[in-house]
Amino acid sequence: MNGSSKPYYTFHTMLHERFGEKVYKLALNGGMTCPNRDGHLDTRGCIFCSAGGSGDFTPDNTLSITEQIETQKAQILKKRPVNKFIAYFQAYTNTYGPIRHLEAVFTEAISHPDIVALSIGTRPDCLDENVLQLLSSLNIQKPVWIELGLQSIHERTARYIRRGYDLDCFLQAVSNLHQRGIDVIVHTIQGLPGESLEDMLNTITFLNKLPIQGIKLQLLHVLSGTDLARDYENGLFSVFTMDEYLDVLITCLEHLSPEIAIHRLTGDGPKDLLIAPTWSRAKRTVLNELHHRMHIRSTWQGRLYHS
Repeated sequence: MNGSSKPYYTFHTMLHERFGEKVYKLALNGGMTCPNRDGHLDTRGCIFCSAGGSGDFTPDNTLSITEQIETQKAQILKKRPVNKFIAYFQAYTNTYGPIRHLEAVFTEAISHPDIVALSIGTRPDCLDENVLQLLSSLNIQKPVWIELGLQSIHERTARYIRRGYDLDCFLQAVSNLHQRGIDVIVHTIQGLPGESLEDMLNTITFLNKLPIQGIKLQLLHVLSGTDLARDYENGLFSVFTMDEYLDVLITCLEHLSPEIAIHRLTGDGPKDLLIAPTWSRAKRTVLNELHHRMHIRSTWQGRLYHS
């Protein structure tokens, strides 16, 4: 499918189609915060979010953006030859801040000769007109992708995880970005407390109808120091076993539009913070088992079709 040996449209395949070669993401820290942390909406953050604001793997923000890029490039080039990179602003909410600061850090990143695209993780309620105009101007220079943390379409789940915005806000953000020709990658979480397989599939089906280009399917991780960890330790919910997660993930992939690129399939929980599920640390094992099961299922379905 889509020129890939894997039975879904991979991020790797999409990058080869667009840039003609291997491209690596560089996780950058723009020194942002979040309205769910600075008191604008709340001070506790989303219930699952670590103190690092999903940026536990990003560099120290005391380094300039160029220094962060060069440091990470050097680490990658020790292992493999790579010529092109994506500047990924990951930690916290990366369109939440003074517009002059946003313009400065994004322009520094996108102007680097080895950067071929700019990917920005943010919230749909932090995309006002000034930010949209900035993103549009940057998108003329090089591709700009916006990563939106939706997690789930269900309002009861949104309240539980303290997301802080409603579904209409998300839909408006997707529309605004689409009108400006900016790619949208949506983050979802599989295994959120209280959600059934049907709930998760409803989120996937809903997203299929929207003008989005990518998705991240994130396994729910319970991280130390979060309110989610408190609920887990109090026995209020359980996490997936690997078998359960693979069954859910395969079903989600089978329902997802083949035109939407898969940017993530499990996610990485920081080893020093991860409480559960501990099996997710063996990411390569999980992915290998996923592809094995999908191959078996497709072979079996093909035999049924031709019988």
